[in-house]
Amino acid sequence: MRVGELARRTGTTIRALRYYEEAGLVVPRRLGNGYRDYEPIAERQVAQIRELMALGLSVEETRPFVESIANDDDVCAAAVATFRSTVSSLQERIGELTAQREALDARIDAAAHRIVTGPPAPGTDPAELVGKPLPGLHFYASDGRPVALDALGPGRTVVFVYPLTGRPGVDLPRGLLEVHGARSRDSWLRDHHAELLAAGAARVYGLSAQSTGYQRELAHRLRLPYPLIPDPKLTLAAATALPTRTDGDLTVYERLTLIVTDDRVEHVFHPIPDPASHALDVMRWLTQRR
Repeated sequence: MRVGELARRTGTTIRALRYYEEAGLVVPRRLGNGYRDYEPIAERQVAQIRELMALGLSVEETRPFVESIANDDDVCAAAVATFRSTVSSLQERIGELTAQREALDARIDAAAHRIVTGPPAPGTDPAELVGKPLPGLHFYASDGRPVALDALGPGRTVVFVYPLTGRPGVDLPRGLLEVHGARSRDSWLRDHHAELLAAGAARVYGLSAQSTGYQRELAHRLRLPYPLIPDPKLTLAAATALPTRTDGDLTVYERLTLIVTDDRVEHVFHPIPDPASHALDVMRWLTQRR
């Protein structure tokens, strides 16, 4: 079997096969014309190397296993010892990484507790937006698609505006604990997404002042079926005077929901006294006007 054929059959590269040859693991015989010729057993040896490397072993550590194939033996004592050594190294590394994660979490938590948000920033009543189009602001949602607030599309669009969401194991800033619904995650909305569409919503978005990367992580972690719109510069608040809370470097939106129909604001839910049941309130409103 020529080197190219072995590379194709094992899903590896010719360069890797030559490295295995230099290490004395998979050694072909040389033909008179200088070409490498591999025995059929080489396919099993290469597969073994790749499988063990995927488990965290180095190329050299695969030697006892590869040699046992060549000798047609069962796994030898040296191979078992290699397994045990690798597991021990992994456990040690896991311990180190866990300690690093806990130290970082502690610093994040301490920093979050030092941030205190102030009272709501003065702004217009969100209900004044009813009957008006949203400003022509353009964003890229968490799914990478462009979103134009003044051209959301035909039918009713539900835009849930929320303060922020925390990461697992990290408390929200202390001042936000007094913002009603700041602790609520979007899982309650995720669970009712299909019902919102059935009630008459053409599309659903979430919008907050958190960054694109933060929102992508959230959408992935919670498996959200709708995209999130990042507005870290609070451009929508600047254009419409939506209510926010701010102190120091931290500014967040107050929770509210916009119903946009044919690119004009039809209704605004604000304030939202019970975020946990808010999706049901929106569903009832949509059903009554379907």
